[in-house]
Amino acid sequence: MSAGNKYKSVTFHNGNGIAGKTLIFKLAMSRGENVKRILVTGAGGPAGINFVKSLHIAPEKMFIAGTEASEQYLHLAPTDQHYLIPKAKEEGYIDKLNEIIREAKIDFLHAQPDVEVEIVSENREKIEAPVFLPSKKAVKACQDKLESAKMWKKHNIPVARTIELQKENDIDEAFEQFGSPIWIRARHGAGGKGSTPADNRETAISWIRYWKSRNVDWKFIGQEYLPKRNIGFHSLWKDGELVTSMARERIEYIYPNLAPSGIMGTPSVQRTVQDKKINKIGTEAVLAIDSNFNGIACVDLKENKDAVPCVTEINPGRMFTTSFFFSYASQVLHRNYSTNIPYLYVKLGFNEKIPKLHKYDTLPKNVYWIRHMDAPARLVQNGKVIGEMYR
Repeated sequence: MSAGNKYKSVTFHNGNGIAGKTLIFKLAMSRGENVKRILVTGAGGPAGINFVKSLHIAPEKMFIAGTEASEQYLHLAPTDQHYLIPKAKEEGYIDKLNEIIREAKIDFLHAQPDVEVEIVSENREKIEAPVFLPSKKAVKACQDKLESAKMWKKHNIPVARTIELQKENDIDEAFEQFGSPIWIRARHGAGGKGSTPADNRETAISWIRYWKSRNVDWKFIGQEYLPKRNIGFHSLWKDGELVTSMARERIEYIYPNLAPSGIMGTPSVQRTVQDKKINKIGTEAVLAIDSNFNGIACVDLKENKDAVPCVTEINPGRMFTTSFFFSYASQVLHRNYSTNIPYLYVKLGFNEKIPKLHKYDTLPKNVYWIRHMDAPARLVQNGKVIGEMYR
């Protein structure tokens, strides 16, 4: 592919019903129906696929275009139109997005990967389609694990004790304050970036030196080790008001043995939880960042040795990796879209009214979502499969 036409649209007819859905959209538009036209970035990654699949089961027709910076993952995007684009921090990224927006007549843009949320947020005035994001200040604060931890501590919200690791003496300070082990992680980035537990000074120093030797520009933080449950609190906000939320516990991870920490970016086994402490702390953590928060706030919490949920980070403006879990469970268990958070988020992005929803615990507890490479994710309740992702 020549450099001149590298970033062009591609339409795939891949047996997943996309060709048929495109004909449905064309027929709907010929009848004068108002079809939403959505652009999703990172549409070929797990989180992007979950987002798009959630919109596929929404109770209205939508045209969905997807972008990818990976020429290979572009083939995985379950969207009606596909576009190869530059990486978010490469020259021409915003220009390419606007070109796609004009060509595909896009009404709304959803950026899924963290790095694209960052760039889209900072350049939102230049983008020729509406977005539904928290403020620039809120996005920056959430994507900086050190600054957000300081904000939560200031508001007396349970948070992992955190110290910036600028020099080797800071590692000694971390062990002195937090005991052993400590948790080391990159200050910015998603998916457990640069993270590992360290039982001693030598391991901690060697870990950071290893990454520095690879010429990465990461800044590192040391945190109190939190040994108990790992929780995700998925929440949707409008002008500082919680619209709805649901929490889940991550139980097992895909190929955990490949990560020193044993924790990967996405779980293979997870279940719904109902916990008033998690709901309260998750809500307070978002409002501590911005009392007028808008859009998606995916709050990560981990319990300390006393089983107190401590906030570790908030992923702003984008969905957790497995958002289809709640969307599909809502359809199977409730026969509605009350927990299809991607769809509710899109409706709010279009300034549409949505029904009054439960703010917390929108699904029963102990509903499992079990998944692995090349295996359709399955919805399990009381030990029985009640649905699967790609049936």
